[in-house]
Amino acid sequence: MAALLARLPFRRADGESHGSVPPGLLAVAAAVAVTVVGMLGLGLAVVVVQTLDPDGGMSTGASAVLAARLWVLAQGGQLALVSGPLVLAPLLLTALLAWGLSWAGRVSVRALDDDADGRNVLRAAGLVVVAHVLLSALVAVVAGGEGAGIGWTRALLGPLVLAVLAVGWGAGRDSGLVDAALDRLPGVVRPVLRGLLAGLFAALALGAGVVAIALASDAGGYAAVSGSLGGAGAGAVGLLGLGALLLPNAVVAVLGLAAGPGFYVGSGTLVSVHGVTLGSVPALPLLAALPDTQAVPLVAFASQVIPAVAGLVAGMTVGRWFSGADGGSVIAGLAGLLTGSLLGVAVGVLAWAGGGSLGDGALAMVGAPPVATGIAVAAQAGITAALAAAVSRWRALG
Repeated sequence: MAALLARLPFRRADGESHGSVPPGLLAVAAAVAVTVVGMLGLGLAVVVVQTLDPDGGMSTGASAVLAARLWVLAQGGQLALVSGPLVLAPLLLTALLAWGLSWAGRVSVRALDDDADGRNVLRAAGLVVVAHVLLSALVAVVAGGEGAGIGWTRALLGPLVLAVLAVGWGAGRDSGLVDAALDRLPGVVRPVLRGLLAGLFAALALGAGVVAIALASDAGGYAAVSGSLGGAGAGAVGLLGLGALLLPNAVVAVLGLAAGPGFYVGSGTLVSVHGVTLGSVPALPLLAALPDTQAVPLVAFASQVIPAVAGLVAGMTVGRWFSGADGGSVIAGLAGLLTGSLLGVAVGVLAWAGGGSLGDGALAMVGAPPVATGIAVAAQAGITAALAAAVSRWRALG
């Protein structure tokens, strides 16, 4: 595999590609590399954690099964446990996997000539998608058994959707199809997309800040929960790794809090600016960021500015990227309104992807409600984005 990937073709300055690897084989090899490297990385991390356990920890085979289950969950899969369905994607792992698939998509078109048409690009990207889905099904087979069944519908549809989006983006960008498609659309589309990305990154960054503040304010609780679970170094490192994988989920949950609907950690725990209901939660140190009392914390009230600030960033980006042919302040304001609405849709999708269930009992609902969160963010961000875009465009026009 290493020898094969070392011969990846790159385009020369004259526009032609070189390398002896057939395009179809290269596409399949790239897909295999993503799964192999990902599974080896996860498996190695689990094995290293287990070596720190003074009692010996899990065997190598059990560690491989655990890594396979994380791989399945990261792609939207479902594990059928005795306590009920487990559906909760660790979004950090999902993001890393999407990045790997995007790389595979780029690699799949590098063996093609610069004048390759869209059909050849789609064929190369399709091979990556098919190979990844088949490999994911194989990983799901490894993840099953020992008290955990596999929900095959989600186990197959999740990798398919993720691969189509990530591979399509990578292949489209590297081949120029994405730019060609954008050139056929109205000129206002590019400023809207740039504003959407800027606003989304701003919202996620502010949400991460809220999580950091909440954890820092209860560092003693984090240490107490971590220490109470035992396992010496293995327990501490394992919980730290799990918390890192779920940290983006916590950030998305904060966006639900900032928008108004709040977020759930089971049916007994709801955190929102309208009130806090506390119930039993899993003994995960990351959850030390939850309030300790029924009183709404100050950071929760402060977080309500996030949708407006994200809309402000999105709108300013839209206004600055408007060209003379795109229109004046009114058109920019309407584009800002559209951008803020799309920002709400994006946050709603993230809330859906970052939530789930930990069984069919008290923890059947985890995360922010996607529809309510998306609508609330769209309403708040849309208004500020429209105003910011109009003012930014008006100032640019002098």
